[in-house]
Amino acid sequence: MIDANVLVIDDDDDILLSARLFLKQHFSQVITCKSPKEINVLLSHNEVDLILLDMNYQKGASDGREGLYWLEHILSIDKDYVVILMTAYGNVELAVQAIKKGATDFILKPWENEKLFATLSSASRLRQSNKKVKKLEKIHSSLQKDQARQFDHIVGNSEPIKHLQNTLIKVAPTDANVLILGENGTGKQVFAYELHKHSLRKNAIFMHVDLGSLNENLFESELFGYAKGAFTDAKEDKPGRFELAEGGTIFLDEIGNLSQPLQAKLLSVLQNRTVTRLGESKERKVNIRLITATNMPLNEMVAKGTFRQDLLFRINTVELLLPGLAQRGEDITLLANHFLHSFSTKYHKNLYKFEAKAEMLLLGYHWPGNVRELQHVIERAVIMADGMEISAHDLQLSPQKFGGGTVIQPEMGLEEMEKLMVQKAIDKHKGNISRAALELGLTRAALYRRIEKFDL
Repeated sequence: MIDANVLVIDDDDDILLSARLFLKQHFSQVITCKSPKEINVLLSHNEVDLILLDMNYQKGASDGREGLYWLEHILSIDKDYVVILMTAYGNVELAVQAIKKGATDFILKPWENEKLFATLSSASRLRQSNKKVKKLEKIHSSLQKDQARQFDHIVGNSEPIKHLQNTLIKVAPTDANVLILGENGTGKQVFAYELHKHSLRKNAIFMHVDLGSLNENLFESELFGYAKGAFTDAKEDKPGRFELAEGGTIFLDEIGNLSQPLQAKLLSVLQNRTVTRLGESKERKVNIRLITATNMPLNEMVAKGTFRQDLLFRINTVELLLPGLAQRGEDITLLANHFLHSFSTKYHKNLYKFEAKAEMLLLGYHWPGNVRELQHVIERAVIMADGMEISAHDLQLSPQKFGGGTVIQPEMGLEEMEKLMVQKAIDKHKGNISRAALELGLTRAALYRRIEKFDL
C-alpha cells in the first residue's frame, strides 16, 4: 500500500468507478469527482498527493483545451501538485504541450491497470521527493532566521571591536578565506556569521561545523559525504557538509584540533574545490566561502610540525584576532545591558537595570570565560532576581583579587569598590589616564576628580 492520496477527475461515471475500485487496493485514499469546478473545494478540504485529470469535459470535445486550463489552475494553487493528464484521444502534440505546462505524465484511456499503477507509483515518489525538499527548505529558512536572531549584531564600542568591524566591512563582500583566532567565549561564531550576513552569499546557507566535537572516524563521511554501501550503515547516498553548503558559507570551528591526516584531506578539498564522497571515485565541484576558527596557536603548531603550513596559508587569507573581554573593558556594561534586555524578554521579567554595586562587580571581574561567561552570568541573574534591578548578589560572582592581594566583594561599600576599580584601571594601563578613563566610561576630568578624591 502506497501512502498517498489520489484525486481522480472525470465526467464519465464508469471511469470513476473503475479507477476507484482499482486504485483503492494500492493507495491510502482515492477521491473521485465528475466536475473540475469542484477542484477548489476538494483541494482545500483534503490532503491530495496525486491528481488524475481528464482533458475533455464538454460533449464532443477532443482538443484537450479544458484539461490544459484546469492543469494551469491546479498548479496556480500549488506548483508542487503532481498532475497526470488522461484522454481517450492520442495526440503527441497535445501531450508535449501538457508536459510543458507542468503535467507530470500523460496516459491514454482505456488504460492498462499495470501501466496506470506504474505511472502513479512513479508520480508518488516524485511527490514525496518534492515534499521532502520543501520541508528541508523550510527547515533551512527557519535555521537561518534563528541564527540571525541569535547573532543579532556585534555589540561593542571599544577600539579593538571598532577595528574588527572596519576589517569585517572590507572583507565580508569578498570570497577571501578568513581565519578567526581568539580565546574560548570571545564570539568567534558571532563574527563568522556577521561575515556571512554581510557577504554576497547572505541569502544562502551558513553551515557551522564543530570539528572539535566531530569523531575522527566520521570526519570524511560528515564533511564529504558517502555513497550507498560505502560502509555497513550506508543505506543510501548522502551528501556531506561541503555539498550541503553549496553557494553559501561553511564555518569550520576548532580547526586546530584536526589530526595531520585529516588536515591533508581538507587541504586537498580546499585546493581543488571538489569533494569525493566516501565509496565513490567521482569528483563533485563545490562552491563555498570558507571561514575557520580556533583558540589554538596555529603558528606555534606549524613551528612544532603539528599543523600543516600549507593548510594555514590556505585558510588565513585574512586573519581576525578577537580580544578577550578583559581587553575591551568599556564594552562590559554595554554587553551586560544587551543580555539583560534579551533575557528579561525571554523569561518575561520586568528587569531594566543593574544596581550600582552590581555594575562595579561586573567591571571588576576578570572574565576568564569572556563574553560567553558574561552571557551565562546575566542569564542566571535574570532567572534568580526578585526585584526590578539586578543586585550584586544576583550575579553570584566569586571574589576577585586585585593588585596587592586586595579582594573585591559584594559586601563592600560602593566607594570602596569604586576606588579599587579606578586603581585597577590605572595600573592596567600603566598610568595612561586617557585609556583608563575610556575603560571606566569616564571623561579624563571625571577620572582626575576620583584620583584626587581617593588620594591615588
